Amino acid sequence: MSDHASGPTAPIRVRFCPAPTGWLHVGSARAALYNWLHARHHGGAFVFRIEDTDASRATEDSMRSMLEALAWVGLDWDEGPELDADGSLTTRGAYGPYRQSERKELYEAVARRLEAAGHTYRDHRTTEELEAWRERQRAGGDGGPPVVKATTFEHTAEELAWFSAEGRPASLRLRTPETGEVMVSDLVRGEVRFDWADISDPVIERSDGSATYPLANSIDDLAQGIDLVCRGEDLLSVTPRQVLLHELLLADGLLDEALAEVGLPPRDPAWGPVTRFAHLPMVVGPDRKKLSKRHGSVAIQEFRRQGFLPETLRNYLALLGWASSDGRERLDDAELIGEFDLAGVGRSPAAFDVDKLTAFNGERIRELEADDLAHRLVPFLDGTLGDEVILDGPPTGDQLITLRGLVPLIQERMQRLDEVQRYAPAFLRETVELDPDSVAKVFTKAGSYEAIEAARRVLEDVDWTVEGIEEALRALPDELGVGFGKVAQPVRVAVTGSSVSPPLFESLELLGRERSLARLDAAAPAAREARDDA
Repeated sequence: MSDHASGPTAPIRVRFCPAPTGWLHVGSARAALYNWLHARHHGGAFVFRIEDTDASRATEDSMRSMLEALAWVGLDWDEGPELDADGSLTTRGAYGPYRQSERKELYEAVARRLEAAGHTYRDHRTTEELEAWRERQRAGGDGGPPVVKATTFEHTAEELAWFSAEGRPASLRLRTPETGEVMVSDLVRGEVRFDWADISDPVIERSDGSATYPLANSIDDLAQGIDLVCRGEDLLSVTPRQVLLHELLLADGLLDEALAEVGLPPRDPAWGPVTRFAHLPMVVGPDRKKLSKRHGSVAIQEFRRQGFLPETLRNYLALLGWASSDGRERLDDAELIGEFDLAGVGRSPAAFDVDKLTAFNGERIRELEADDLAHRLVPFLDGTLGDEVILDGPPTGDQLITLRGLVPLIQERMQRLDEVQRYAPAFLRETVELDPDSVAKVFTKAGSYEAIEAARRVLEDVDWTVEGIEEALRALPDELGVGFGKVAQPVRVAVTGSSVSPPLFESLELLGRERSLARLDAAAPAAREARDDA
């Protein structure tokens, strides 16, 4: 095989091409990240392509969700579909379309040429007939494994005539060699060799005329100048067929003629067949089993909703199979791009540990500037993200000031951004709801009502600073003959609604005198009732 391009300065071109059939999975996001890092490390192009030829499974909603998720993670692409601010779909790049559903005519034109050149044959068997044949092969009835080859599977002329008369639809299969082997050069796995005798002739066009993954993927990789294919190890087995297709599509200008016929951008003459691959190890859970919902979140959209930082995910996903030269785990984008090398990716499955990711996230949250963190918290308050709507619309100027003041009180406690919903209601709403569990835990204890009453009295005229508030409240234990905790906890529940809150004195200062005293007044009857009922 020839090298991909004619000179050493030819730009690297890689792609990420998900099928829009659900959420963007952690494993897919890791593959996208590795392609992005490879492109950025080499100053090349990162192409985002949508492989939606399977109309029975692909959805528009899934595609849009993937576009949003990839953009949120921060993996900007150089070519491909993208969403404008108003939600409309646009395209960037000179070698589109980048949705396979919009390239159907090209696939048909290529398939016709492959068939005319004798590289394919028609298969009229139904799914049930094919499976019955495979079962017989497995049972040893006809001898040999269930490998589909033209020499043993191709219809006779009489069968073809009968099927045609019957009007039975047919899929199109690619003829693969009967003997010999194919070698795949893989940056992760080294040289991988396959025996053609063990490889079935793949269906490249379904009976409804739509292209399958091997054909559409191979055509687009060549037409869009992909230099290296980096993807999950589950696709390693289809690589020999794609290597063969790359050779056939470039022979005698077959692909170039098809591109011209359908009016799509011509292929750059410097672009040759894909000669380099990188098949990434599987992402598993901490128990070393295939990552699934039983391990918790597996979709990037869910991590966003839960309040993980995109920079945390980029850093953590990069470590799923790769390590920096000095073993450091905390790296920013510039460091990741500078060091990343696909040849350094290991072959063993990579364990995705949500607990470790969460700890990473907490570390990064604590390092954010207060204004930056306050800005990032707003979507978890206005209903854009998270489970609870705390703000009715965009925050007012006063609410933004309050939120900015709240950040230093909660930043050290947070591991995810959505945790702001635990603390913010007490500060962003005029009144507070008393948590029943906190009331039962605190207000039923002797002295709680008296502590609230005393706190109301001493705070009324105090200098409303952290120091003034602390001095006034710390004088109450001697007056009431109790420990400070029996003063602080009732006051905490009264003003924040919960027995768990940011530091008390700072919370009171942030709430302000008027709201704090009003909440003490409102909580006193509840404390008295809880005491009397205890």
